[in-house]
Amino acid sequence: MSTQDRTKKPLSEQEVDRIVVAQADDDPAWEQPVRVHKAKPASVPIPADLAARAAFLAQLHRRPSVEEWLTRIIQERVELEEAAFVGVKRDLAVRVG
Repeated sequence: MSTQDRTKKPLSEQEVDRIVVAQADDDPAWEQPVRVHKAKPASVPIPADLAARAAFLAQLHRRPSVEEWLTRIIQERVELEEAAFVGVKRDLAVRVG
């Protein structure tokens, strides 16, 4: 696809389907296959007393598993930390710039 083709309006689903069907047996029309590997879950050791407290809170919040509850809690905390970092970075840029 040329650069000029990319600046046009997005194709409809029917237009994409038509192009794919037309080029299905035309090997040069296709890029190399993309290989995607599933990320392996990470294992993070935590102290037993903290794990017990987390398990209690997961039950209290009626979560199906402590892993699911911890994932949600960690995700929320990471999002808060990222937002705080962006805010500090923006404030610093205003002061310096």
